Amino acid sequence: MAAYYRVSTDQAEQLSSYEAQVTYYTNFITGHPDYEMAGIYADEGISGTNTKKRGQFKRMIEDCKKGKIDMIITKSISRFARNTLDCLNYVRQLKELGIGILFEKENINTLDSKGEVLLSILSSLAQDESRSISENSQWGIRRRFEQGKLHVNHTKFLGYDKDEDGNLVINKEQAKVVKRIYQEYLNGHGFQRIAKMFKEQKVSKWNGSYNWYYSNIKQILTNEKYKGDALLQKTYTIDFLSKKRAVNDGDVPQYYVENSHPAIIDKDTWEAVQQEMDRRREFGKNTELTRLIIRMIKIHSQDV
Repeated sequence: MAAYYRVSTDQAEQLSSYEAQVTYYTNFITGHPDYEMAGIYADEGISGTNTKKRGQFKRMIEDCKKGKIDMIITKSISRFARNTLDCLNYVRQLKELGIGILFEKENINTLDSKGEVLLSILSSLAQDESRSISENSQWGIRRRFEQGKLHVNHTKFLGYDKDEDGNLVINKEQAKVVKRIYQEYLNGHGFQRIAKMFKEQKVSKWNGSYNWYYSNIKQILTNEKYKGDALLQKTYTIDFLSKKRAVNDGDVPQYYVENSHPAIIDKDTWEAVQQEMDRRREFGKNTELTRLIIRMIKIHSQDV
């Protein structure tokens, strides 16, 4: 028998529960005369809405396929999975291998004839619980947006870190790169040229790599956060199960907060870059129109 346990956050009280459950299941299995320990699989700080990021869960399933496990015990359906489809798929997959899952709280053994009917009902309830948690979380985030509080993933945000209070603070070394990008653009270089230049010169990105792309440069040059402002809720979650996000084209409210954090680029420079982008865009359109007119004149001359 193997045991699986998951805590949904990395908060101290949850990790304490995590450790207690590992001890509990170790004692439970080793202390039962009919069971032989096949392993304790435990994921910490992981959401239960899907199984994509649960490393220990996936390792357990692979061990089941290898014949290392005959039975799995877990605290409840909500600790195993809050996604009905995931839950039922794994139950059926393991059942075909002759492996049952014992859900302690619901007192369900999936190898029993009534097990899957009850499991389907209870899994649906667990999914509704997950939807409620997701909606409450989204509500909390939007209330913070209304109050002008930032919710930014700084790990992929070149130029900024977060302090112990969660506030954005400037990363001085990365800020030099951001400032150079703005200056290079105003010096006449385009997105692609800057990206190529940085690759050749081995200028580091936020993750230490040198693989700069057109899109990286454009995103930095158009991000209002570099001038100290913040447009909140540019994207939003459209499916609480898949966590799929979409660009916010007016589907949910957006909030613009001025001077919300320290600026790397002064506002005059930022606006100058936006105006230069507009100028180049218009120039490109006019150039293309001129080429089209010349092409049509040549075709007409040939016909004549």
